[in-house]
Amino acid sequence: MVPDLPTVRQDGAGGIDSCPRHLGTIYEGNPDADANGVLSIADTNINPGSPATKLISNGHTAENGAPYKTKQQVGSNGIFWPPLKAVPLASFYKVHRVPSLDSLTIMAEEQNSVQAIELPQNEPSNIEEPQDKSPPPNGVHNKILENVIRTPGRQPSPQPTHLGVPGSSQHRVLPEQGSGYIAPKFEGKEQQMDQVMDLIEEKGFIPAEFVETETNWFYNELGIDDMYFQTESVPAIVNHILSLYAGKVAAFARDDGKLEIRLDKEAADHAVYIDTSKPGVSVIDGPRYEQRIDEKYINGSVGDNSYRVESFRSASHLPGEKDQQLRCYFVYKCQFANPNPGTEETNLDIIGEKRFLQKATQNTRAIYQEVMNHAVTRTGPVIEMFEMEGSREKRLVIAYKQGSAMGLFSALSDLYHYYGATSSRKYVEQFSNGFTIMSIYVRPLPQTSTTAKHPPIEASIHQIMKEVSLLYCIPQNKFQGHFACGRLSLQETIYAHCVWVFVGHFLNRLGSEYKSLASILDPNNSAHAEMLSKIKRRLRTETFTSEYILEIINKYPDLVRALYLAFANTHYVQTRGEQDDFLPTLSYLRLKVDPVLDDSQLRDRISKVVVNEHDEMVMTAFRVFNSAVLKTNFYTPTKVALSFRLNPSFLPEVEYPQPLYGMFLVISSEFRGFHLRFRDIARGGIRIVKSRNKEAYSINARSLFDENYNLANTQQRKNKDIPEGGSKGVILLDVHHQDKVRVAFEKYIDSIMDLLLKPSSPGIKDPIVDLHGQEEILFMGPDENTADLVNWATEHARKRGATWWKSFFTGKSPKLGGIPHDAYGMTTLSVREYVKGIYRKLSLDESTVRKLQTGGPDGDLGSNEILLGQEKYTAIVDGAGVLVDPQGLDRAELVRLAKKRVMISEYDTSKLSAAGYRVLVDETNVTLPTGEVVNNGMVFRNTFHLRGGHHYDTFVPCGGRPESIDLSTVNKLIVDGKSTIPYIVEGANLFITQDAKLRLEKAGCILYKDASANKGGVTSSSLEVLASLSFDDQGFEENMCIRTDGAVPAFYDAYVKEVQETIKRNAALEFEAIWREHQQTGIPRSTLSDTLSIAITKLDEELQKTELWNDMRLRTSVLEDALPKLLLEKIGLELIVQRVPDKYLRSIFGSYLASRFVYEHGSSPSQFAFFE
Repeated sequence: MVPDLPTVRQDGAGGIDSCPRHLGTIYEGNPDADANGVLSIADTNINPGSPATKLISNGHTAENGAPYKTKQQVGSNGIFWPPLKAVPLASFYKVHRVPSLDSLTIMAEEQNSVQAIELPQNEPSNIEEPQDKSPPPNGVHNKILENVIRTPGRQPSPQPTHLGVPGSSQHRVLPEQGSGYIAPKFEGKEQQMDQVMDLIEEKGFIPAEFVETETNWFYNELGIDDMYFQTESVPAIVNHILSLYAGKVAAFARDDGKLEIRLDKEAADHAVYIDTSKPGVSVIDGPRYEQRIDEKYINGSVGDNSYRVESFRSASHLPGEKDQQLRCYFVYKCQFANPNPGTEETNLDIIGEKRFLQKATQNTRAIYQEVMNHAVTRTGPVIEMFEMEGSREKRLVIAYKQGSAMGLFSALSDLYHYYGATSSRKYVEQFSNGFTIMSIYVRPLPQTSTTAKHPPIEASIHQIMKEVSLLYCIPQNKFQGHFACGRLSLQETIYAHCVWVFVGHFLNRLGSEYKSLASILDPNNSAHAEMLSKIKRRLRTETFTSEYILEIINKYPDLVRALYLAFANTHYVQTRGEQDDFLPTLSYLRLKVDPVLDDSQLRDRISKVVVNEHDEMVMTAFRVFNSAVLKTNFYTPTKVALSFRLNPSFLPEVEYPQPLYGMFLVISSEFRGFHLRFRDIARGGIRIVKSRNKEAYSINARSLFDENYNLANTQQRKNKDIPEGGSKGVILLDVHHQDKVRVAFEKYIDSIMDLLLKPSSPGIKDPIVDLHGQEEILFMGPDENTADLVNWATEHARKRGATWWKSFFTGKSPKLGGIPHDAYGMTTLSVREYVKGIYRKLSLDESTVRKLQTGGPDGDLGSNEILLGQEKYTAIVDGAGVLVDPQGLDRAELVRLAKKRVMISEYDTSKLSAAGYRVLVDETNVTLPTGEVVNNGMVFRNTFHLRGGHHYDTFVPCGGRPESIDLSTVNKLIVDGKSTIPYIVEGANLFITQDAKLRLEKAGCILYKDASANKGGVTSSSLEVLASLSFDDQGFEENMCIRTDGAVPAFYDAYVKEVQETIKRNAALEFEAIWREHQQTGIPRSTLSDTLSIAITKLDEELQKTELWNDMRLRTSVLEDALPKLLLEKIGLELIVQRVPDKYLRSIFGSYLASRFVYEHGSSPSQFAFFE
């Protein structure tokens, strides 16, 4: 048995570092040690040359500059004994730990000139654990698992990533020697070699006496396998040999005599790169071949355009260069055994690449098959490690979906270099089912005074495995250079990257002038609020840019380190006490010299270090970020993106007058995104924003948060009839990842779920520090570019064990219990109530009303508006163009198009009258029946709605871009002070700006805005959520899920009808309230819509603070009125109350009372009037 040894702090922040900050183990109580606890040869009476002793320098230095050394006794069997009375740093250092040595068995043999050490197997250890368990003097107080704030009701969560757990039986020992690949023997190799030498002699660049030795060296000593020689032509091989020889010759011309060989050849189906390489060193200049391979071949690998990579390091050093070797890379275009397998296929013989299947040993196949079986069930990567028998070398195997980790191949090199390791061979294999598997053979560097500061590879390999998960989230962060050269750890640079994103969104303050203007204007006035929003957007384009912020942060790596330490001290949890093996990668000496600073100390440090006001603003934003983070998955060993739950109180009230309840920030290499909500119980869609080019991306990035805030705020006003407040999620795709819609959505959802679910797999999903301390449930729905992804989100929530998976997303398939808005016309039913309300109040005959509609028969709202309405359509505008007939478009033909869901381009033009016409967007120089010539169909389509109301009475926008009518264009619809369109019901969101609405109303138009008119969809979604929460899983599947054969449960059919009636009833109530209040006060209807929303929301919040909820009779009475009758009949109030979260029921109670009271009594009465 290996004796129990204490966990010893070995450097975890190693790598190439210009500032030695590392300290190993201090030895006390030894009479031979000096005042610093250093045991040196001079202090001992043991002969240094004696075979009975060996003195090992650990590469660390004491404060006086002397090297720390440890004396280790050697028995007759050649086994090293540990030093006596070593004081472990575990008790002092509680932020970084590598696995304890008692779990390590280090083989005693030479491997590539590295002295392996075997720990004694049968002798008891004399090392004593320190008794002092007092808190460390530097202020590091990391959370032990038992002390973490527990979130009530968080549920178990299977890991999205498969990660081998240190110390488990998963790390098997591979019996085979070598690479796990056997290249087919190239029978013509000797003959080719002769041809190569002949051609070299013919060229005459290499002296004849050196031709054979140079050729032999290339063929036999660099470790190049036969696949290369079989693939390459004789002239190509000759060129490579000549290039290598030229590098040797060029070394003599250099002042430093350094031998530097760089060779690359790129063909259509393969590529070769050969570079001089110092083991364990990341080269941050030069050709950067690994980054090139990432960008040109691995990142874009998909389908037939996939590439596999083989890389190896030469076994021998270069002539005259004892620390230099050659690193070779060979890239081959994949030739799959089956290019188009089934989506769930995992059999390597079917999905494998032909060269891989030809070369891989049975052992390698078995490993890859097992890893592949795991990979297809995961959202994130599979990370496994295998021991190599008889060697300290480790085989790291990583599998992930193609395209989900850009730049990972090159970033991995920086990672294991940081821990004092290098690789002998690397393989990247592609599989036709859409997965990539990397295999890296990692070994320790030869023992020197420089490498001694690193932990043994038996320990560091586990840290490397854990950090691969972090690297997977952001393989190439904005501060990668600091990591590659060892100045900052991986965790520090990724932390800095995340704060850089945060700073870019929230640093751009608008100055005192904006604050003064905002104080003059009325924030409750919609027109004023909209104007302020436009001014804010304009001002922000002229402040801090992301490049400027990056430049500032790069100047202060020491500040980043101190700020990160404060972040880590708050959010890292030691899950296994002193045996913890995944902690922030910081060296012990850094902690000793630089203790964890509190916020005031950080403020002082920043003010002393920075050189100007701008720098101070940027670095101070790190403090704001640290204080705002309530929980994060940063330290969860397995994750696919980084998520942060933020306290939004840092937002300035002058810019964001309506306070947010919750804010999530999610960051990955493919995207950044927010999720904002105005109340604890809130619902809203998730949209993905694309950018046409870099300029569009910059604009979208600057406005990302404000757009999200405004959308959630609009949703908040729209949700006045339902228990959920407003929320919205916006995902902005990175400019280089516009095709990663699905990847981004999956990572966004999964990483937010990390913060909602209770982790239950130690070492896989560890507990998090939850400063919020309350259970959170988010309700989401589809929006732009996500409608086809919600089924995946629902199923994924179920797989991760979320009890609320049924209610997580609305808009899902009916087979999963969803109620599709388009199929049942939910949004249109609300819009129609406002249209019919106008006709009813004015006693208009619907069939005689002339109607204009944007958004044609192909869309949800447009098609259902056609099907439900009976007006005389005179014009329809959609994506295809413009369709007009002053005499009225043929209703039967419109119904045909609406049922078929196609554009007006399929309208039968023979059914048009003589005055009718159709102009498509791709047409030019079209002459209309009036004689007018349309030069450009696209321009005509985009501006048609501004041509005035000569042929229609009612305008219902059912589609179109936001702000299609604004203050600059609204005058085209006003003639002689009177609106040319008598009635407008805004079905499409934000189609008309608020200031334009007020101008139209002043000109006599009867106008109902989007927040009132199109709320049918949110009502449907809310009732869908309520049913999901009320049923148990079995009841939900029986009553709310359409069968695979298409059979609809009777309850589902009846429930949908009740939802439709509820939508119409709520719309009618609001219509009457706005009409009545406008008649009484003369206030514009578009203003009253917002006023009513604010009044309902405010009264709802006030009512929830009262004791009314505790009145059981009132509570029961209100819930019986508010809940759908069918649910009450099917489940019963008692069971519903047990199953639905208490906060959700409170919201139902408050919103129902508030909305009904305000609709009846108007927007002015307070809660006091309510009680009266």
